[in-house]
Amino acid sequence: MSFVNGNEIFTAARKGHYAVGAFNTNNLEWTRAILKAAQEKKTPVLIQVSMGAAKYMGDYKLVKTLVEEEARVMGITVPVIMHLDHGNYEAAKECIEAGYNSVMFDGHDLPFEENLVKTKEIVALAHAKNISVEAEVGSIGGEEDGIIGAGELADVEEAKQIAALGVDYLACGIGNIHGKYPANWKGLNFDRLKELADVIDTPLVLHGGSGIPQEQVVKAIKMGVSKVNINTECQLSFAAATRKYVEAGKDLEGKGYDPRKLLAPGTDAITDTVKEIIDWLGTPSVD
Repeated sequence: MSFVNGNEIFTAARKGHYAVGAFNTNNLEWTRAILKAAQEKKTPVLIQVSMGAAKYMGDYKLVKTLVEEEARVMGITVPVIMHLDHGNYEAAKECIEAGYNSVMFDGHDLPFEENLVKTKEIVALAHAKNISVEAEVGSIGGEEDGIIGAGELADVEEAKQIAALGVDYLACGIGNIHGKYPANWKGLNFDRLKELADVIDTPLVLHGGSGIPQEQVVKAIKMGVSKVNINTECQLSFAAATRKYVEAGKDLEGKGYDPRKLLAPGTDAITDTVKEIIDWLGTPSVD
């Protein structure tokens, strides 16, 4: 079992024009499903938790312990990165203290100068403990734990200033959104992505990866995106498999109502989804 901060992994991904998946966990089943997929594909994986999911599960320390202990029990040998997703200032500091491998400080909703100051402080606190930092500039569309973004494009000069603080990877708005994509979505703005990638060497992050057409994600990866965030796609596959199980009346057969049986099809569906996504992200296997 190898828990790492991910810096070498994502730097190599940027240079190699592939990406590593960042998958949100929501409970024990999600954690096991993601770890199983990564182990079977023999690829590194980033497991991340949002502020809302951490509150639902207990707290940040509990989530970290769950991931670590499940990895131990499952005999996971691939590199695992434990990451805070879309954390505010207080959450980022709490996860640094809790010993996460990586944290995201999302200051996009603050005045830019305040985002700069607080990102710089989080970088200093995290790097002192060998923890990597993701920052954000330019809102990601949709809603994530109460943080709502309209999906505007990141300002290139602001992105350069944030990257210069020494962040380890950078989330930039390029028209992407969280959750399901509407029918009238215009797609990723590749012109803005090129502008960003031309002046920033830091690995770039694509949030809202679920629902973006595969060919657009692959193109973004070739242009500098090294980390792709996935949550909704796993939620949808879990829900569909669970619905199929119940509608087929499987929960009424024998002890089909046992949560270990009831949740098994959805959990397997998450593993299948993660494995499929790993394939088209181009993540190479580790020795």
